[in-house]
Amino acid sequence: MKFIEKLTNERFAKPAARFMKFVCYFVIGLLALCTVLSFMGRQSFSLHTHTGTFPHAIYAEEDHNPHSRGMTVYMDDDIHVWTNSQDQIDLTVHMGLSLMYAVNTVPIMIAFWFLSRVFSNIHRGQIFTEQNASCLLYYGLIQFLSAVFVPFIKLLICWLVNLVSNGRVAIATGRSMLAFIPSIAFIVAAYIIQYGVRLQDEADHTL
Repeated sequence: MKFIEKLTNERFAKPAARFMKFVCYFVIGLLALCTVLSFMGRQSFSLHTHTGTFPHAIYAEEDHNPHSRGMTVYMDDDIHVWTNSQDQIDLTVHMGLSLMYAVNTVPIMIAFWFLSRVFSNIHRGQIFTEQNASCLLYYGLIQFLSAVFVPFIKLLICWLVNLVSNGRVAIATGRSMLAFIPSIAFIVAAYIIQYGVRLQDEADHTL
């Protein structure tokens, strides 16, 4: 019990909130970098060519030697790409993969920006505020909607790419759908803070 009291002490909580704010900024920057790398052709997938299958291949490589790939990014989804009749990866396939990656990362970046606002306010001692309630609500809703709808958006992008491309791409997605469970906790936390703000307003008007 004493250990919990130390963790919730203001002298510990404020520096911890400031640290977590910079962690949120770091995550946003890292995800932005990974998205750029994806559009640069550094996203990995399983490649099927006329000469064989190459796991962890990328669009930007000229040969399929694993030692020549360098920095790469990947999604949790299982992605397979088939080359066209010239045994090359279509540009439309590459753009589709990059779009799927962006659909995966951009909502998370937005969600972490809202979360960074909460940590910033806590560091300044502003806890039961309308802004904190709103930011936690937005964070929870974005994470919930991403977990539920992003897999279907990826499947739609995959289907559209296969309509216009000479190559082919397949994706096995849906592993992140259970992420909606912790997002509900943030929505509940937003309600708790909003309720606290309402009680504080009522107390101020009573006095």
